Amino acid sequence: MTSESGNSPTLLVLAAGMGSRFGGLKQLEQIGPSGETLMDYSIHDAKNAGFSRVVFLIREEMREQFHAQVGRKYEEILKVDYAYQDKNDLPSGFTCPLARERPWGTGHAVWAARKVLGDNSFAVINADDFYGAKTFEVLIQSFQKMDEDEQKDIFSMVGFRLSETLSEHGMVSRGICQQSDGILESVEEWTKIGGTPLLGLNSRGIEGNLTGSEIVSMNVWGFPPAVIKLLETELIRFLDRNGSGDLTSEFYLPAAVDAGIHNREARVLVYPASCSWMGVTYQEDKDRVIESIAGLVGQGKYPNPLFD
Repeated sequence: MTSESGNSPTLLVLAAGMGSRFGGLKQLEQIGPSGETLMDYSIHDAKNAGFSRVVFLIREEMREQFHAQVGRKYEEILKVDYAYQDKNDLPSGFTCPLARERPWGTGHAVWAARKVLGDNSFAVINADDFYGAKTFEVLIQSFQKMDEDEQKDIFSMVGFRLSETLSEHGMVSRGICQQSDGILESVEEWTKIGGTPLLGLNSRGIEGNLTGSEIVSMNVWGFPPAVIKLLETELIRFLDRNGSGDLTSEFYLPAAVDAGIHNREARVLVYPASCSWMGVTYQEDKDRVIESIAGLVGQGKYPNPLFD
């Protein structure tokens, strides 16, 4: 799906989080053999798939460092814009508690980019994950299908097998998906996933068994512009439910999509990933990811250096 101006879909990269478990600004960690970040590989793959614009969603105080280390590398090959997640940017009638330190989560992050995104359809990814080239090709194909169907409430999601997204070094949180005939039925946030046998806590805090074959959301979405209205509606409901004095809870993007599904405001097509996901959840994960990326470079799947 393209905007009225005929532009190709925008890639929105969520990069505002600090990565508390990792212990630093992991979006800027050097992973590739020539110092590339995981973001660099995503941008490389997205451009090759057909994206021509990237919007980085960051905190405003990150702008100088982020532009110097990341954004400037792309300015001659893509249109680069920035949007900012500010905890005080809330719908009319709501104010952020003075004592709240953290941002409001990934759902709020996408909503916070609304003015920069404009009327373009867009894909969403995390800055600190590696998704593989095929993932971005699938996203482009999903926008083409949206165009063919001419429906504004059709979203898309690329889902990964849970077993391929775990860490050997600690528990993880994942959006566990239920689907039928390629249509997403629900996304439920599970926390503290790990161990043998594989266990986790569901959204009600109840421990349950997992097989590892479950499809999970790793925040790879394709959206029409209409999703912004859905996000604002659900953000208002979230703020009403949690109260204006809330200091810690977050408005997650998968939860907003799940609400849209149940309210019949969204229909989500699920595309199983054909690439292996990689990410650095904990500092100890970094060496494994570096080794895997080096292997892909050695196989000729990526140039070295990635950008001249």
